Amino acid sequence: MPEPAELLTTAQAARWLGVSRRTLARYAELGWLVPAVTLPSGHHRWELEELRRQIRELPRQRPADDE
Repeated sequence: MPEPAELLTTAQAARWLGVSRRTLARYAELGWLVPAVTLPSGHHRWELEELRRQIRELPRQRPADDE
């Protein structure tokens, strides 16, 4: 499947990434991911390669210590 050149909706971006739409929206709400555009309605638009870069740079969660 070719890479999209336009901005994607949250649902489209989530589908490309293989995650749920809610997960992507939640990460944006938490400030972990930054959309390319946030519309006046509050809906986000994403640029796929930039989104992939942001995900690669997310800190990896470390397992809890068994102390």
